[in-house]
Amino acid sequence: MVAPSASDLTRVVVTGGCGFIGRAVVAAFRERGARVTVVDREPLVTEDDGITAIEGDLADPDVREAAVVPGTDGIVHLAALTSVLRSVELPASTYSENVATTQELLELARIHDVPRFVLASTNAVVGDVGTSTITEDMPLRPLTPYGATKAACEMLLSGYSGAYGIAASALRFTNVYGPGMSHKDSFVPRLMRAALNGTGVRVYGDGLQCRDLVNLDDIVHGILLAWDSRYSGRAILGSGRSVSVLELIETVRAVTGAPLPVEHVPAPKGEMPAVVVDVSRSAQTIGYRPSVELGEGLTRVWKYFLEHEGRTVSE
Repeated sequence: MVAPSASDLTRVVVTGGCGFIGRAVVAAFRERGARVTVVDREPLVTEDDGITAIEGDLADPDVREAAVVPGTDGIVHLAALTSVLRSVELPASTYSENVATTQELLELARIHDVPRFVLASTNAVVGDVGTSTITEDMPLRPLTPYGATKAACEMLLSGYSGAYGIAASALRFTNVYGPGMSHKDSFVPRLMRAALNGTGVRVYGDGLQCRDLVNLDDIVHGILLAWDSRYSGRAILGSGRSVSVLELIETVRAVTGAPLPVEHVPAPKGEMPAVVVDVSRSAQTIGYRPSVELGEGLTRVWKYFLEHEGRTVSE
């Protein structure tokens, strides 16, 4: 973890701070002694007097203005509509929640001289590049409203950085996993639930499609690095090692001891053959080097699921 620099971390706004990634980010900033304002639609119950909770929708100007006030040292913007399927069904809402809200927050940052802005972005901004390795320099060719809105947000950050000097980082996350994700419906928690329940899993196509899975601890570390470095630009936060769906299942079998039988089903239209990312430039720009190996990370997730289900890990 990056050494604390409390003098630079007086007041941090974290949008989406009640979410899977947001909770971990809030905890990391509090460990440094920062005062954190959490903005979320979900209520936050805490006895930590270093956290200010603002419950509400960021579409409401009163909510935004209550959160971003003079003296704010930076904004970590995690709140967004992130479902690709929902974005296809609700393109206008996706634009409002992702692009319009980001612009309004950037405008408040400009008005109040907030020096930092860190955005959770996605490699979906480059679209489907087949099995090619994704880098920060690839042209923006999103194929869904979700990807398009994140590409638009990246351009807004670039414009506000260039015109007003805000240190604006667009961090492109790959598939994030870690403890605390039992409520989610992505593939890792589905595998964990199947292992707990003794059931199988459905796999699209032959299961050879590759994904980059990055541990939550590495994501939080990357956010802190972008914050500390005051980096302006794009950076990819992933593990730098893609695995096939079948390899992921084998790793979960090894971790859990569950058989996890597989049923192959037809892949839906638009299923990407691979997500392969290059994180070497992130090492140069913000010092990001992922450290959590997949087996180790999945072991932590399994322990969390066992505890969450009221069971204990066998020795």
